[in-house]
Formats: sequence, C-alpha cells, structure tokens
Amino acid sequence: MKIEFRLITAAVIAAILISPIVARAGSRSHPLSEDAALDLLERTLKRDRVYEKRISLDCIAYGTEETTNAYFEFVLREIHNAKCGGDPETSPAIDRYRVYRHSGKIQQWEAADDKWQPYKPRGKLGSAKDFVRTQVAPAEASAIMISCR
Repeated sequence: MKIEFRLITAAVIAAILISPIVARAGSRSHPLSEDAALDLLERTLKRDRVYEKRISLDCIAYGTEETTNAYFEFVLREIHNAKCGGDPETSPAIDRYRVYRHSGKIQQWEAADDKWQPYKPRGKLGSAKDFVRTQVAPAEASAIMISCR
C-alpha cells in the first residue's frame, strides 16, 4: 500500500514538473499569426514604456513592412492629425521591429549600426547610442532635432 502511494505520488509530481515543458514545446510548434505578433509587440512596448516620454501611444500607427516564414517586420509611424499635431501629409517612421513567428523574440532596427539588434527595453539613458538624430521634415533637410529613443 505504501509503495503504491509512493509510486502514485512520484507520478503526479513528475507530471507537474514535465507539463510546463510540454506546454512550451507545443506553443512553439504553432507559429504566431500576424495579428498575434503585432499584439505581442504592442503589449511589450506598452509594458516597457518605450515611448512614454517621447510620444503618446495613441499617436502611433503600426504597419507591416515584410512578412516571411521566419518573422513579421513592423514599422511604427507617427500619426499626424489635429489630436497628435504635425503635418498630416507626412507620417515619419519612429522605429522598426521584427517579431519571430516561432520563438516570439523581438528585434529592433538600429539605424546607427545599420543592423537588427535583439530588443532590449530602454532604461536609463547612459550612452551616446541612446540618442539619435532624426530629420524633422523631408522638405527641410537642414532642420535636425536630437531626440531620445
């Protein structure tokens, strides 16, 4: 009787320990859809407050630039209207991200380095790489502003 109880207890504990591993493996076998990838990106950026001091999330539009079997590439653009301000004839790109279908990993385009980097939430500003020069208006190539990313 005691041996059966120990075997059943061991089986239950093993099932509890193995089930998260099986669940994770199963979720990776189902790649993210475009909507799920965009939702993951939006939740991540909101959670990490990436644009909190830069622009209201209500003034950001998301667009899909590229779709492959491996990832979705999204561009974030400023919305220019009466509420958000700016020239309604323009919608400057703020950032670009890739969300990988199978892993859910996010990469961010770093224009200064001209390459994709693993996404890292921006914390405290600490280096020159935390600043980027952006063109204010296409018609005014000389009008450059320094902005925090």
